[in-house]
Amino acid sequence: MLLHKNLITLSIFAIISPAVFAADAIESQQLATIQLQAHPLQQSAVDFAVADQVITHKTLAERGTSIGEALATELGVSSNQYGAGSSRPVIRGQDGPRVKVLQHASETADVSSLSPDHAVTVDPILAQQVEIIRGPSTLLYSAGTVGGLVNVTDQKIPTQMPEKGYEGQVGLRYNSGSDEKLASAGATVALGSQVALRVEGLKKDAQNYIAPDYLHEGEKERRVDNTFAKGETLNLGLSWIYERGFSGISYSNRQDQYGLPGHSHEYEDCHTHGNQLHCGDHDDHVLDHDGHDHDEEHEHAGPWVDLKSQRYDFRTELNDPFAGFQKLRAHASYTDYKHDELEENIAMTTFKSQGYDARLELLHHPIADWEGVIGTQYNQQKLNISGEESLLAPNKTQKWSLFALEHKQFNALHVELSSRLEQQKIQIDSKQKDFDDYGLSYSGAVNWAFAPNYKLSLVASHQERLPLAQELYAEGKHFATNTYERGNENLTAEKSNNLELALHYEQDQFDYHVHLYHNWFDNYIYAQTLDQFKDFRLVQYTQDKAKFYGVEAQASYALNETYKWSVLGDYVRGKIDSDNAPRVPAARLGSKVDANFDDHWSGLAEYYHVFKQDKISAYENETAGYNMVNLGVAYAGQYAKNNDYRVYLKANNLLDDQVYSHASFLSNIPQVGRNFSLGVDFSF
Repeated sequence: MLLHKNLITLSIFAIISPAVFAADAIESQQLATIQLQAHPLQQSAVDFAVADQVITHKTLAERGTSIGEALATELGVSSNQYGAGSSRPVIRGQDGPRVKVLQHASETADVSSLSPDHAVTVDPILAQQVEIIRGPSTLLYSAGTVGGLVNVTDQKIPTQMPEKGYEGQVGLRYNSGSDEKLASAGATVALGSQVALRVEGLKKDAQNYIAPDYLHEGEKERRVDNTFAKGETLNLGLSWIYERGFSGISYSNRQDQYGLPGHSHEYEDCHTHGNQLHCGDHDDHVLDHDGHDHDEEHEHAGPWVDLKSQRYDFRTELNDPFAGFQKLRAHASYTDYKHDELEENIAMTTFKSQGYDARLELLHHPIADWEGVIGTQYNQQKLNISGEESLLAPNKTQKWSLFALEHKQFNALHVELSSRLEQQKIQIDSKQKDFDDYGLSYSGAVNWAFAPNYKLSLVASHQERLPLAQELYAEGKHFATNTYERGNENLTAEKSNNLELALHYEQDQFDYHVHLYHNWFDNYIYAQTLDQFKDFRLVQYTQDKAKFYGVEAQASYALNETYKWSVLGDYVRGKIDSDNAPRVPAARLGSKVDANFDDHWSGLAEYYHVFKQDKISAYENETAGYNMVNLGVAYAGQYAKNNDYRVYLKANNLLDDQVYSHASFLSNIPQVGRNFSLGVDFSF
């Protein structure tokens, strides 16, 4: 009866809530109590100029298994989803190399930046938390991340001994939209008094997902073909934990198989003459759909990815390493990555990557009340692509970096300063010329606590992003984006000047924050369309002036001890020269009610509207707006002393609206329709 009453109450919330946007992020906004693991100074986010978002493990357990989908409802964040197997976050209209995704502050060393159909090899389901970092802190890890930086904090290497001699979690989940079955588990066990062992893993199996009123080649389909996603991950970690710190190693093995929807053989015979495309009659290449049952598993109905990745990590942390410094942190990793893109079980293209990453950080004792960190980083990636979509010759990218961040309190003002110097060398195994250049980025921010509960923040930065090997040397067809790509050996560092102004107010019953930002690029690197045949384009990487600007805002009000109501929204506009930038997410506006009925029962009701996107580039199509209604209820309890469990039920897209993502290269492929998730998490 209580469950029935709570569901009725939540349904009423959804009806009376204003037609506006929401994200599952109340926890991610309680920044004063959540520590940012990516920040080496271990300050809470309230101390810094940008309200960084922290998404906890409990929230991540209910979200998507790819990092883009896991963050897609966060304020200012969208996803460039490519089917169910791959997605990257799009932050403030930026994606790819302008939104770095890190694995516990380290490079992922996969090939996700080359194409949207390549998975990012991080597991948000296994993460301790995910942090979206903006402002001067981003220069500790990368330059040119104008949109922001995403750090997936894992638990592979224990940093402290488990209190009871052991601790762990188990999670089980089912989703009706794709018949997804997901299981995850992790345990840390003490081996003596100073050694801890961590074992964790994940297994998922999702079929093609359902979509409302989906028409494929003129026929109505219940499921979107070739959107299945399977995978499993195993992580093993061992740490020696001592009085002044810890040292640990880990091994990770990840395997994924997922479909690539929207693939067409129509343009296989297209070729170039100068700056023009020449395409013949390709009717005989159109795939024959023979009326088989699309509710069944479709691993071989179209192209799919078979991914294997092995990774080795070493981390250490030492307090008071030597005079003048209070902490030393070091990290090194090696990643051996490979994925095949198969058609009819034949590998048509193979991507191989070997990546090395190493960084050293030193936190110094205060100097004239300035606290800070200095460090150095080296990373290297060897990339080899073979097969029909071999876009560029084998190449090796090496990057050396020096970075620093300092901050100090001046009465009501808190000041942050950071900088990063990068030297990048790319060697290409062809007649094309090697690349060798450097970039200098710097940033500053000021917080002004001008009145009780108020904070005004100003962030300014100059960032320089060095071009990728693909942007310099690409030459060939790329069917994931329906393009023939050409690189440009003459590209120079992409330079941007960026401003953000924010106002924060925080009080027990009411809080809000508003962010206004503007990014000016002098030489923005993008793929310019030279010619087009139907949906296939000839593009060449070039540079031009660009600007992106927008606003993000959220306000929350505690109606009483049970209910908290939030209103929030985001908007971004992008221009390259005088034309609209491609794949800029549409504006969103919405509302949400969070409820804590008692010590056990909780719930949420949310409604948001995504507006039509008609500010499009020359080759894009408009995407229609849609409404999203979600409901959730959860029960938390104990099954034994100090052993907790949590059961949750979520109803997503209750209106069964057609959802098209303008930020995706597959903006014409609908996202999942009405679906229900049921899950349970245990801790011990």
